[in-house]
Amino acid sequence: MRSPIRLALAAILAISSAAAAQTAPTSGVRPGRLIIRNATIVDGNGTPAKGPYDIVVQGNMITQIVALDPVALGNTSASRRPRADANTVEIDATGKYVTPGLIDAHAHLQDSRGGEAQPIDYELKIWLACGITTVRDLSSDTQKAFAWRDASAKGTLAAPRILVYPVFGTQTNADSARARVRALKAMGADGIKIFGIDRDIMQAMEDEAHKQGLRIAHHAGVEETNAWDDIHFGTTSIEHWYGIPDAAIPDGVQNFPAYYNYNNETDRFRWAGHLWREADPKRLDMVLDSMVAAHVAWVPTFDIYEASRDLQRAQTQPWFRDYLHPALEDFFRPDPKNHGSYFIGWTSTDETYWKENYRIWMNAVREFARKGGVVGAGDDAGFIYELYGFALIRELELHEEAGFSPIKVIQHATFNNARILGKETEIGRVRVGFKADLAVVNGNPLENLKVFYPTGVDDIRDGKPVHTGGVEWTIKDGIPYNGPQLMREVKEMVAKARAERKAKAAPIS
Repeated sequence: MRSPIRLALAAILAISSAAAAQTAPTSGVRPGRLIIRNATIVDGNGTPAKGPYDIVVQGNMITQIVALDPVALGNTSASRRPRADANTVEIDATGKYVTPGLIDAHAHLQDSRGGEAQPIDYELKIWLACGITTVRDLSSDTQKAFAWRDASAKGTLAAPRILVYPVFGTQTNADSARARVRALKAMGADGIKIFGIDRDIMQAMEDEAHKQGLRIAHHAGVEETNAWDDIHFGTTSIEHWYGIPDAAIPDGVQNFPAYYNYNNETDRFRWAGHLWREADPKRLDMVLDSMVAAHVAWVPTFDIYEASRDLQRAQTQPWFRDYLHPALEDFFRPDPKNHGSYFIGWTSTDETYWKENYRIWMNAVREFARKGGVVGAGDDAGFIYELYGFALIRELELHEEAGFSPIKVIQHATFNNARILGKETEIGRVRVGFKADLAVVNGNPLENLKVFYPTGVDDIRDGKPVHTGGVEWTIKDGIPYNGPQLMREVKEMVAKARAERKAKAAPIS
């Protein structure tokens, strides 16, 4: 005699087979209606996975999420399930997990590296293939970024949703600072990125930005301002981590050697590896409490400094073989003229300091979250051996290393990031009434975050090795993109660029 559970599972599988017979999506084309069948959902709000569900997308919105009760299906019928019609395409998500589309809160749109052309499609397609449906562009060619943002919004460019935060730049007084903010607002900026800013200028620009409804991302450096200024003036998010330990140093400045030159990046990044240990724990606790009270979020970007603690790993990442564009490969090589290419004379001692730096830094981020702070996820890819898309997945792994559960890590990259962007009522969750920004993943990311990598993972099933994982479909604004197809296109792009370079370098006979 078959148990009710077995009957229920048989019913689901039978319905799954019928669903598979329906029309599949065309990559890059928004259907009139899309149904994702039998999905196990990770919502993005920090709650456990649940399922199975049918998810209905109409145009660019999630319009229904129908729970499939196994007992009800086994003993009655599937009449509650949304029916397909001639206008409907379907994705069979049996055995797969559906998450909100990932959001990269610290990204850069780059169509060249070190003066050498690099197709923007290269970056955009990798992002999509990694399940990334929204990026916050923090400083690039602003006019190009606006054009790409608008084309993405219209669906004429295969790209994540783009929010453009131009660089504030250098201003000499409060009036010019306010004028610059108003000019950025008039241009259509979604927010502003600041760095290297003096306190009086920061106070004026942040005050004006709040009046104009513009959010502020602060990439602090070794400068006059630090986290206390972000707290007092109302910064939206602190990027990376400079500025936070600085605010907790008793003397107010790190103990640099006399020869230190901030503009020498080998100096800069070598001594950055000493910074966290100089922060006073009690003062740091006060800084974190104050950040939480002032609603200043933190986007730590653990991935972008990882080469500092393990250079060999950074230089030999397996996806470089097929997917590293030669322009980016050149930019990564140690060279003082390229930002972030500072590994000249890098030593085992430097790596040891950075490993300790990470331990203290990760503890601080975890404590910040425990106190109620909003932790986001971004990658800063295109620098320091970090490849677009892949770098954000690595960032998720590093959040887990910092002590966060995979459920919370996914929340960092979805709903928390949506809050940082001011889009928490539109994106970042699998919820009716939200934008249809979703990732259909071949595997359980709560068991292994590596399943987000488009290259997949090796596993053992029934005693046999299998290759699985990867984002099968990324649905951005209701448009389904097939991950494997996108990565084939990226691989061809890279192969073509390498062949062209080889042909140019060949001697003329």
